[in-house]
Amino acid sequence: MQVAPTVTSVPGQYWSWRQQSIYYVKAGRHPQRPPLLLIHGFGASTDHWRKNIISLSQEFEVWAIDLLGFGRSGKPDWSYSGDLWRDQINEFITEVIGRPAVIAGNSLGGYVALCVASQRPESAAGLILINSAGPFTDLQGTTKPDPIRKVMGEIVSGLFRQDWASFLLFQYIKQKSVIRKTLEKVYLDQSAITDQLVDEIYRPSCDVGAEKVFASVFRTPQGEKVDVLLNQLTKPLLMLWGEGDPWIDARERGAKFRSYHPQLTEYYLDAGHCPHDEVPDQINELIQNWALDVMTAK
Repeated sequence: MQVAPTVTSVPGQYWSWRQQSIYYVKAGRHPQRPPLLLIHGFGASTDHWRKNIISLSQEFEVWAIDLLGFGRSGKPDWSYSGDLWRDQINEFITEVIGRPAVIAGNSLGGYVALCVASQRPESAAGLILINSAGPFTDLQGTTKPDPIRKVMGEIVSGLFRQDWASFLLFQYIKQKSVIRKTLEKVYLDQSAITDQLVDEIYRPSCDVGAEKVFASVFRTPQGEKVDVLLNQLTKPLLMLWGEGDPWIDARERGAKFRSYHPQLTEYYLDAGHCPHDEVPDQINELIQNWALDVMTAK
């Protein structure tokens, strides 16, 4: 069995935000261009961008940050929401980066990036969404709810509002074997699922407070709807989709984004939920070319 080579992550540092330690990394220096800020998805961290940071730093000042509750950042027993992370990212850009950034996010990180670009536009020079998460409003009522799924969803959601239930589920899903199985479902290229990747996801799950962050997902109301945010968005938007994502119907979801924000640029790639880690060379080239075009157009 061939062992995939280890990819070294860029060493980082800490910023204090609301008396919590926030971990971030920085690479490259290009003061003539807006910086690029990378935001990871649920359960991931700055480590998930290790295949992107060095390459992108050849053309941009690149930053990556661990959202509060994830990675090496603090994990207080707070109520976690898009609004909380939006404020974290907005204040990081204001206090640490010091100028508007092109904000790129995967999955949950995409939703957070959209919240920042739409609701705190002074912090964003552009927006890049990679298999972005977030709820839409069903304005036309075209989707008929499945009554069984609706009831089961309410039962499951209610059950995991109980501390004991969410704790038990967290203890199960944080196992390395379960992490690997989950990755095998959402990555098309199985060779990208390395021991290093599994370890990078597992390690923060052992931190004090990690299980409370997980439980908060079931207890915090959904944030602002994606269509509302898109209607507020005035920044250039690049959408990158891993078309093999089993959690998202990329083509259908992409069309929905386009219906609310037609002036976007989009690409569909042969990858799963995390194309930045699975096909990093393609993602890096698309981000670089688009961002340089956006900057040239200003």
